[in-house]
Amino acid sequence: MGRIGISCLFPASWHFSISPVGCPRILNTNLRQIIVISVLAAAVSLLYFSVIIIRNKYGRLTRDKKFQRYLARVTDIEATDTNNPSVNYGIVVDCGSSGSRVFVYCWPRHNGNPRDLLDIRQMRDKNRKPVVMKIKPGISEFATSPEKVSDYISPLLNFAAEHVPRAKHKETPLYILCTAGMRILPESQQKAILEDLLTDIPVHFDFLFSDSHAEVISGKQEGVYAWIGINFVLGRFEHIEDDDEAVVEVNIPGSESSEAIVRKRTAGILDMGGVSTQIAYEVPKTEEVAKNLLAEFNLGCDVHQTEHVYRVYVATFLGFGGNAARQRYEDRIFANTIQKNRLLGKQTGLTPDMPYLDPCLPLDIKDEIQQNGQTIYLRGTGDFDLCRETIQPFMNKTNETQTSLNGVYQPPIHFQNSEFYGFSEFYYCTEDVLRMGGDYNAAKFTKAAKDYCATKWSILRERFDRGLYASHADLHRLKYQCFKSAWMFEVFHRGFSFPVNYKSLKTALQVYDKEVQWTLGAILYRTRFLPLRKIGMLIIPCSGGCPKLCCAVWQPPAYGATKHLQGTGWN
Repeated sequence: MGRIGISCLFPASWHFSISPVGCPRILNTNLRQIIVISVLAAAVSLLYFSVIIIRNKYGRLTRDKKFQRYLARVTDIEATDTNNPSVNYGIVVDCGSSGSRVFVYCWPRHNGNPRDLLDIRQMRDKNRKPVVMKIKPGISEFATSPEKVSDYISPLLNFAAEHVPRAKHKETPLYILCTAGMRILPESQQKAILEDLLTDIPVHFDFLFSDSHAEVISGKQEGVYAWIGINFVLGRFEHIEDDDEAVVEVNIPGSESSEAIVRKRTAGILDMGGVSTQIAYEVPKTEEVAKNLLAEFNLGCDVHQTEHVYRVYVATFLGFGGNAARQRYEDRIFANTIQKNRLLGKQTGLTPDMPYLDPCLPLDIKDEIQQNGQTIYLRGTGDFDLCRETIQPFMNKTNETQTSLNGVYQPPIHFQNSEFYGFSEFYYCTEDVLRMGGDYNAAKFTKAAKDYCATKWSILRERFDRGLYASHADLHRLKYQCFKSAWMFEVFHRGFSFPVNYKSLKTALQVYDKEVQWTLGAILYRTRFLPLRKIGMLIIPCSGGCPKLCCAVWQPPAYGATKHLQGTGWN
């Protein structure tokens, strides 16, 4: 019969055996042996449970800390308390190339800690929906009739006025910021549109609205605002030390004598709109970058503090947005086809029966290009690889190293330990039709795009009619999804030189249940000095590096010195 012997750690007189059948033999063991064994068993058990409790305690603290920080980012899904007098508001109107949108933001009073930024959040109505409204067309459509611009934008401002408490209107800053659609207009037309806004809006609305609050922002500004917005939402500007979060050692520009500071690693952004594309990411002080491609700024409430000084590479590429790229592509098709027909005596594209075969359109779809009274008829062949090859020359790449689109210099990106977020067309291309937004995988994206392009248009229409695509996907998206997928892929991998095995790109519309727009970065940047402002006064330098007292006494701001307070230095 098998026995279990226990003898190695006890004196010889204590040795005994336990028989599986004859367990009652242990009852014959003397009392001293039983007491010692019991004490040892209790000690081992106590030690074991102590280790478990300590581990769980610290693990729970870490999890609780992360959970509380997560809650801080998502609790703004609740309706904004408009009866709270300490809540402040700000309005940003994004005048884009295809339409204009108004965003209403809100924030409580600053907590007094100069290391913390204003806690700006998107306002939510009583139904907990974000206070945002969009109208079409783009503001640039009024280039020849600027006197109609105020009427065009009034619905957005009326919408905002209905949500911001009436008593808060006079202290609520309003910014009307125009992007690429306006940038391509002549300066005289830009000026006429802005003058109409600056003249008429103060007559009908009580918002804080000065000359500097309506402008055509540069692509550089737009890129930096987008970079600020995503990193703010991700909590990368928080000064919280976590062992499990990626950190970097940063030398602050202009502070050669001070030691490097350690802070969270920020994320880079890629933003492709209808007309332009931007890229922005933080670069070290040691990296030489031309001033026109570099933004150095302080997001903190005190210009004397350096915790929130950032050095960001940002490049914008006009004409490299999804719609503008398609227009350039069609212009090339039209010009080349007309020239070849003339030289070779062909009739390609001149009738629906002899169409130009376009690899960047879905299989068998019919389309047209009309210019100067002439029409070129197209039929899609849905060849994703050939489409990519065809549009590669539109990248305007050079043979020089460390360059991106249009031969523009691009500082090295440490692909192994970097993180990027892709917005606008990067998200729409991956999600609206292909339904694979989020973590980007080049191989899966390529396969899905190939399959989509090669699918007959009649089948795609049938799927659309059955509601199999995103709710906001329309026929325009379906028609040009093939081209835009190829364009996004080439811009990302060939233009910006990201390897095809890059695993750290997330395409997103929302982060932590919040729609992330460059407008969030704009309101954060433009209100960064509010904690130091008193009614009717300029910034009051706070002795001792902005102690709590100076920041905590912030009152609803007066904006008589807006330009002084908002000199960017990187416009």
